[in-house]
Amino acid sequence: MSLGLHESVQRAAQARRPRLRLPRGPFVPVWAMTAVLFAISPLIAPGSLSGAALSSMLPFAAILVLAALGQAFVITQRGIDLSVPGAMALAALFATKVPELTGLPLAVSAVLGLLAGAAGGLVIGVLVVRFGIAAFVATLAMNTILIGVVLEISKGFPASANPAVSAFATGSLWTVPNLLIVAVILVAITQWLRRRSVLGRRFVSVGANPAAARLLGMRAEGYQVSAYAVGGLLYALAGLLLAAYLRTPDILLGNTYQLSSIAAVVLGGSLLTGGMSSAVATGVAALFLTQLNQVVLAAGAATSIQLLVQAAVLALAVVLRRVPLSAIPRRLSGNRAKSR
Repeated sequence: MSLGLHESVQRAAQARRPRLRLPRGPFVPVWAMTAVLFAISPLIAPGSLSGAALSSMLPFAAILVLAALGQAFVITQRGIDLSVPGAMALAALFATKVPELTGLPLAVSAVLGLLAGAAGGLVIGVLVVRFGIAAFVATLAMNTILIGVVLEISKGFPASANPAVSAFATGSLWTVPNLLIVAVILVAITQWLRRRSVLGRRFVSVGANPAAARLLGMRAEGYQVSAYAVGGLLYALAGLLLAAYLRTPDILLGNTYQLSSIAAVVLGGSLLTGGMSSAVATGVAALFLTQLNQVVLAAGAATSIQLLVQAAVLALAVVLRRVPLSAIPRRLSGNRAKSR
Protein backbone atom coordinates (compact mmCIF):
# COMPACT_ATOMS: atom_id res chain seq x y z
CA MET A 1 0.00 0.00 0.00
CA SER A 2 2.80 2.37 0.93
CA LEU A 3 4.51 1.66 -2.41
CA GLY A 4 1.33 2.54 -4.30
CA LEU A 5 0.92 5.70 -2.25
CA HIS A 6 4.52 6.68 -2.98
CA GLU A 7 3.96 6.22 -6.74
CA SER A 8 0.79 8.30 -6.58
CA VAL A 9 2.60 11.12 -4.80
CA GLN A 10 5.45 10.94 -7.34
CA ARG A 11 3.03 11.14 -10.28
CA ALA A 12 1.23 14.10 -8.68
CA ALA A 13 4.54 15.92 -8.16
CA GLN A 14 5.50 15.23 -11.77
CA ALA A 15 2.16 16.60 -12.98
CA ARG A 16 2.72 19.82 -10.98
CA ARG A 17 6.26 20.20 -12.34
CA PRO A 18 6.39 22.67 -15.28
CA ARG A 19 6.87 20.81 -18.53
CA LEU A 20 8.95 21.79 -21.50
CA ARG A 21 6.57 22.87 -24.22
CA LEU A 22 7.95 23.33 -27.72
CA PRO A 23 6.07 25.32 -30.35
CA ARG A 24 4.07 23.11 -32.64
CA GLY A 25 2.82 23.29 -36.20
CA PRO A 26 4.13 23.09 -39.74
CA PHE A 27 5.06 26.79 -39.79
CA VAL A 28 7.45 26.60 -36.82
CA PRO A 29 10.63 25.16 -38.44
CA VAL A 30 11.17 28.15 -40.75
CA TRP A 31 11.17 30.53 -37.77
CA ALA A 32 13.75 28.40 -35.97
CA MET A 33 15.92 28.02 -39.07
CA THR A 34 15.81 31.77 -39.74
CA ALA A 35 16.80 32.57 -36.15
CA VAL A 36 19.72 30.12 -36.34
CA LEU A 37 20.83 31.48 -39.72
CA PHE A 38 20.95 35.08 -38.50
CA ALA A 39 22.76 33.96 -35.34
CA ILE A 40 25.53 32.19 -37.23
CA SER A 41 25.76 34.58 -40.18
CA PRO A 42 28.50 36.76 -38.60
CA LEU A 43 30.52 33.63 -37.86
CA ILE A 44 30.38 32.37 -41.46
CA ALA A 45 30.60 35.74 -43.20
CA PRO A 46 31.73 38.63 -40.98
CA GLY A 47 29.85 41.80 -41.77
CA SER A 48 26.81 39.99 -43.20
CA LEU A 49 24.58 41.65 -40.59
CA SER A 50 26.03 45.12 -40.93
CA GLY A 51 23.79 48.00 -41.84
CA ALA A 52 25.09 48.10 -45.39
CA ALA A 53 24.64 44.35 -45.86
CA LEU A 54 21.08 44.39 -44.55
CA SER A 55 20.11 47.42 -46.60
CA SER A 56 21.26 45.62 -49.76
CA MET A 57 19.67 42.30 -48.82
CA LEU A 58 16.22 43.36 -47.58
CA PRO A 59 14.94 44.87 -50.88
CA PHE A 60 15.68 41.62 -52.71
CA ALA A 61 14.03 39.69 -49.87
CA ALA A 62 10.96 41.90 -50.32
CA ILE A 63 10.80 41.11 -54.04
CA LEU A 64 10.99 37.39 -53.29
CA VAL A 65 8.25 37.80 -50.68
CA LEU A 66 5.93 39.26 -53.33
CA ALA A 67 6.68 36.50 -55.84
CA ALA A 68 6.32 33.81 -53.15
CA LEU A 69 2.99 35.25 -52.01
CA GLY A 70 1.69 34.89 -55.56
CA GLN A 71 3.00 31.34 -55.73
CA ALA A 72 1.38 30.58 -52.36
CA PHE A 73 -2.05 31.56 -53.72
CA VAL A 74 -1.62 29.03 -56.52
CA ILE A 75 -0.20 26.26 -54.33
CA THR A 76 -3.04 26.73 -51.85
CA GLN A 77 -5.34 25.67 -54.69
CA ARG A 78 -3.23 22.56 -55.45
CA GLY A 79 -1.47 24.11 -58.42
CA ILE A 80 2.01 25.28 -59.30
CA ASP A 81 3.01 28.28 -61.38
CA LEU A 82 6.03 28.35 -63.69
CA SER A 83 5.09 31.63 -65.36
CA VAL A 84 6.77 33.80 -62.71
CA PRO A 85 9.74 34.91 -64.89
CA GLY A 86 7.52 35.87 -67.82
CA ALA A 87 5.07 37.89 -65.73
CA MET A 88 7.90 39.71 -63.93
CA ALA A 89 9.74 40.46 -67.18
CA LEU A 90 6.60 41.76 -68.88
CA ALA A 91 5.74 44.08 -65.99
CA ALA A 92 9.33 45.34 -65.94
CA LEU A 93 9.00 46.09 -69.65
CA PHE A 94 5.87 48.15 -69.00
CA ALA A 95 7.79 50.09 -66.35
CA THR A 96 10.77 50.83 -68.59
CA LYS A 97 10.47 50.25 -72.36
CA VAL A 98 6.76 50.73 -73.09
CA PRO A 99 6.52 54.38 -71.93
CA GLU A 100 9.59 55.12 -74.03
CA LEU A 101 8.13 53.49 -77.14
CA THR A 102 4.50 54.63 -76.86
CA GLY A 103 4.67 57.88 -74.93
CA LEU A 104 2.19 56.59 -72.36
CA PRO A 105 2.37 58.14 -68.88
CA LEU A 106 4.34 55.92 -66.54
CA ALA A 107 1.41 55.43 -64.17
CA VAL A 108 -0.83 54.21 -67.01
CA SER A 109 1.87 51.92 -68.36
CA ALA A 110 2.57 50.48 -64.91
CA VAL A 111 -1.12 49.72 -64.36
CA LEU A 112 -1.26 48.05 -67.76
CA GLY A 113 1.72 45.93 -66.76
CA LEU A 114 -0.04 44.80 -63.58
CA LEU A 115 -3.21 44.04 -65.52
CA ALA A 116 -1.21 42.09 -68.09
CA GLY A 117 0.21 39.90 -65.31
CA ALA A 118 -3.25 39.32 -63.86
CA ALA A 119 -4.67 38.59 -67.32
CA GLY A 120 -1.96 36.01 -67.98
CA GLY A 121 -2.80 34.35 -64.69
CA LEU A 122 -6.50 34.43 -65.50
CA VAL A 123 -5.90 32.66 -68.80
CA ILE A 124 -3.82 30.03 -67.02
CA GLY A 125 -6.55 29.53 -64.45
CA VAL A 126 -9.19 28.98 -67.11
CA LEU A 127 -6.98 26.51 -68.97
CA VAL A 128 -6.23 24.55 -65.81
CA VAL A 129 -9.65 24.62 -64.15
CA ARG A 130 -12.06 24.67 -67.09
CA PHE A 131 -10.12 22.63 -69.63
CA GLY A 132 -8.23 20.32 -67.30
CA ILE A 133 -4.77 21.14 -68.64
CA ALA A 134 -1.98 20.26 -66.19
CA ALA A 135 -0.84 23.34 -64.26
CA PHE A 136 2.85 22.95 -65.05
CA VAL A 137 2.06 22.63 -68.79
CA ALA A 138 -0.23 25.66 -68.90
CA THR A 139 2.03 27.87 -66.80
CA LEU A 140 5.19 26.88 -68.66
CA ALA A 141 3.46 27.60 -71.99
CA MET A 142 2.28 31.00 -70.73
CA ASN A 143 5.79 31.78 -69.50
CA THR A 144 7.16 31.06 -72.97
CA ILE A 145 4.55 33.31 -74.57
CA LEU A 146 5.25 36.18 -72.15
CA ILE A 147 9.01 35.91 -72.64
CA GLY A 148 8.44 35.93 -76.42
CA VAL A 149 6.36 39.11 -76.13
CA VAL A 150 9.06 40.74 -74.02
CA LEU A 151 11.79 39.89 -76.51
CA GLU A 152 9.69 41.07 -79.45
CA ILE A 153 8.87 44.45 -77.91
CA SER A 154 12.29 45.12 -76.42
CA LYS A 155 14.27 43.73 -79.39
CA GLY A 156 16.66 42.43 -76.75
CA PHE A 157 17.69 45.88 -75.50
CA PRO A 158 16.86 47.00 -71.95
CA ALA A 159 15.66 50.44 -70.94
CA SER A 160 15.91 52.51 -67.77
CA ALA A 161 13.15 53.06 -65.24
CA ASN A 162 11.76 56.48 -64.45
CA PRO A 163 14.02 58.25 -61.90
CA ALA A 164 11.06 59.08 -59.64
CA VAL A 165 9.98 55.45 -59.44
CA SER A 166 13.56 54.34 -58.89
CA ALA A 167 13.89 56.87 -56.09
CA PHE A 168 10.91 55.28 -54.34
CA ALA A 169 12.16 51.73 -54.89
CA THR A 170 15.64 52.50 -53.59
CA GLY A 171 14.44 54.80 -50.80
CA SER A 172 13.66 54.04 -47.20
CA LEU A 173 11.52 55.24 -44.30
CA TRP A 174 13.44 55.58 -41.03
CA THR A 175 16.16 53.28 -42.47
CA VAL A 176 13.54 50.64 -43.41
CA PRO A 177 13.56 50.03 -47.19
CA ASN A 178 10.34 51.07 -48.94
CA LEU A 179 10.16 47.73 -50.76
CA LEU A 180 10.21 45.90 -47.44
CA ILE A 181 7.37 48.07 -46.16
CA VAL A 182 5.31 47.21 -49.25
CA ALA A 183 6.01 43.49 -48.76
CA VAL A 184 5.11 43.57 -45.06
CA ILE A 185 1.83 45.37 -45.77
CA LEU A 186 0.84 42.82 -48.42
CA VAL A 187 1.80 39.91 -46.15
CA ALA A 188 -0.34 41.37 -43.34
CA ILE A 189 -3.31 41.91 -45.65
CA THR A 190 -3.04 38.40 -47.10
CA GLN A 191 -2.74 36.82 -43.66
CA TRP A 192 -5.74 38.76 -42.38
CA LEU A 193 -7.86 37.88 -45.40
CA ARG A 194 -7.11 34.17 -45.07
CA ARG A 195 -7.65 33.96 -41.33
CA ARG A 196 -10.33 36.55 -40.62
CA SER A 197 -12.45 37.11 -43.71
CA VAL A 198 -15.19 34.81 -44.97
CA LEU A 199 -13.78 35.02 -48.49
CA GLY A 200 -10.33 34.00 -47.31
CA ARG A 201 -11.56 31.07 -45.22
CA ARG A 202 -13.59 29.82 -48.15
CA PHE A 203 -10.55 30.15 -50.38
CA VAL A 204 -8.51 27.95 -48.03
CA SER A 205 -11.39 25.47 -47.69
CA VAL A 206 -11.63 25.07 -51.45
CA GLY A 207 -7.91 24.40 -51.65
CA ALA A 208 -8.09 21.81 -48.88
CA ASN A 209 -11.01 19.88 -50.39
CA PRO A 210 -12.65 21.19 -53.59
CA ALA A 211 -15.25 18.40 -53.68
CA ALA A 212 -16.44 19.12 -50.13
CA ALA A 213 -16.50 22.85 -50.89
CA ARG A 214 -18.79 22.23 -53.86
CA LEU A 215 -21.13 20.18 -51.69
CA LEU A 216 -21.33 23.14 -49.32
CA GLY A 217 -22.39 25.38 -52.20
CA MET A 218 -19.09 27.15 -52.82
CA ARG A 219 -18.04 28.01 -56.36
CA ALA A 220 -14.77 26.15 -56.20
CA GLU A 221 -13.80 26.88 -59.81
CA GLY A 222 -14.01 30.62 -59.23
CA TYR A 223 -11.63 30.47 -56.30
CA GLN A 224 -9.22 28.23 -58.20
CA VAL A 225 -9.13 30.50 -61.26
CA SER A 226 -8.75 33.62 -59.12
CA ALA A 227 -5.67 32.12 -57.42
CA TYR A 228 -3.76 32.21 -60.72
CA ALA A 229 -4.99 35.74 -61.49
CA VAL A 230 -3.90 37.07 -58.08
CA GLY A 231 -0.61 35.21 -58.48
CA GLY A 232 0.01 36.86 -61.86
CA LEU A 233 -0.78 40.27 -60.35
CA LEU A 234 1.75 39.76 -57.55
CA TYR A 235 4.45 38.51 -59.95
CA ALA A 236 3.90 41.60 -62.07
CA LEU A 237 4.16 43.85 -59.01
CA ALA A 238 7.41 42.13 -58.04
CA GLY A 239 8.80 42.62 -61.55
CA LEU A 240 7.78 46.26 -61.68
CA LEU A 241 9.39 47.06 -58.31
CA LEU A 242 12.52 45.07 -59.12
CA ALA A 243 12.94 46.96 -62.39
CA ALA A 244 12.58 50.25 -60.54
CA TYR A 245 15.12 49.16 -57.93
CA LEU A 246 17.69 48.01 -60.49
CA ARG A 247 17.07 51.15 -62.62
CA THR A 248 18.26 49.44 -65.83
CA PRO A 249 17.14 45.84 -65.40
CA ASP A 250 18.01 42.82 -67.46
CA ILE A 251 15.37 41.82 -69.99
CA LEU A 252 14.83 38.46 -68.27
CA LEU A 253 15.15 39.70 -64.71
CA GLY A 254 12.68 37.16 -63.27
CA ASN A 255 14.48 33.93 -64.15
CA THR A 256 15.94 33.41 -60.68
CA TYR A 257 12.52 33.73 -59.04
CA GLN A 258 10.83 30.76 -60.70
CA LEU A 259 12.16 28.05 -58.38
CA SER A 260 13.00 30.29 -55.42
CA SER A 261 9.35 31.36 -55.13
CA ILE A 262 8.29 27.71 -54.92
CA ALA A 263 11.08 26.98 -52.43
CA ALA A 264 9.93 29.83 -50.18
CA VAL A 265 6.36 28.53 -50.13
CA VAL A 266 7.42 24.96 -49.34
CA LEU A 267 9.99 26.10 -46.78
CA GLY A 268 7.28 28.23 -45.18
CA GLY A 269 5.27 25.12 -44.35
CA SER A 270 2.61 25.22 -47.07
CA LEU A 271 1.37 21.92 -48.42
CA LEU A 272 1.75 21.19 -52.12
CA THR A 273 -1.51 19.26 -51.81
CA GLY A 274 -3.31 22.53 -51.12
CA GLY A 275 -5.26 24.13 -48.31
CA MET A 276 -2.73 24.86 -45.58
CA SER A 277 -0.65 28.00 -46.06
CA SER A 278 0.67 30.95 -44.07
CA ALA A 279 1.53 34.29 -45.63
CA VAL A 280 3.70 35.24 -42.65
CA ALA A 281 5.68 31.97 -42.73
CA THR A 282 6.11 32.34 -46.50
CA GLY A 283 7.51 35.84 -45.98
CA VAL A 284 9.92 34.58 -43.31
CA ALA A 285 11.03 31.78 -45.65
CA ALA A 286 11.74 34.34 -48.39
CA LEU A 287 13.83 36.33 -45.92
CA PHE A 288 15.66 33.14 -44.93
CA LEU A 289 16.50 32.20 -48.53
CA THR A 290 17.72 35.69 -49.40
CA GLN A 291 19.95 35.90 -46.34
CA LEU A 292 21.22 32.37 -46.99
CA ASN A 293 22.22 33.35 -50.52
CA GLN A 294 23.96 36.45 -49.25
CA VAL A 295 25.91 34.54 -46.58
CA VAL A 296 26.99 31.80 -48.99
CA LEU A 297 27.99 34.40 -51.58
CA ALA A 298 29.91 36.44 -48.99
CA ALA A 299 31.72 33.28 -47.92
CA GLY A 300 33.12 33.03 -51.47
CA ALA A 301 31.17 29.96 -52.56
CA ALA A 302 30.49 29.30 -56.23
CA THR A 303 26.98 29.41 -57.70
CA SER A 304 26.86 25.62 -57.77
CA ILE A 305 27.53 25.52 -54.02
CA GLN A 306 24.77 28.08 -53.44
CA LEU A 307 22.28 25.86 -55.25
CA LEU A 308 23.41 22.79 -53.31
CA VAL A 309 23.04 24.64 -50.01
CA GLN A 310 19.52 25.75 -50.96
CA ALA A 311 18.57 22.18 -51.88
CA ALA A 312 20.01 20.81 -48.62
CA VAL A 313 18.19 23.38 -46.51
CA LEU A 314 14.92 22.76 -48.31
CA ALA A 315 15.27 19.01 -47.76
CA LEU A 316 16.04 19.60 -44.08
CA ALA A 317 12.94 21.77 -43.70
CA VAL A 318 10.75 19.06 -45.24
CA VAL A 319 12.24 16.47 -42.87
CA LEU A 320 11.69 18.71 -39.83
CA ARG A 321 8.04 19.10 -40.75
CA ARG A 322 7.64 15.33 -40.42
CA VAL A 323 9.28 15.13 -36.99
CA PRO A 324 6.63 14.87 -34.22
CA LEU A 325 7.87 17.79 -32.13
CA SER A 326 4.99 17.39 -29.69
CA ALA A 327 6.45 14.06 -28.59
CA ILE A 328 9.81 15.54 -27.57
CA PRO A 329 8.64 17.09 -24.25
CA ARG A 330 7.02 13.80 -23.21
CA ARG A 331 10.20 11.89 -24.04
CA LEU A 332 12.33 14.34 -22.08
CA SER A 333 9.99 14.11 -19.09
CA GLY A 334 10.05 10.32 -19.31
CA ASN A 335 13.83 10.25 -19.40
CA ARG A 336 14.04 12.47 -16.30
CA ALA A 337 11.59 10.24 -14.46
CA LYS A 338 13.61 7.13 -15.33
CA SER A 339 16.83 8.74 -14.14
CA ARG A 340 15.27 9.18 -10.75
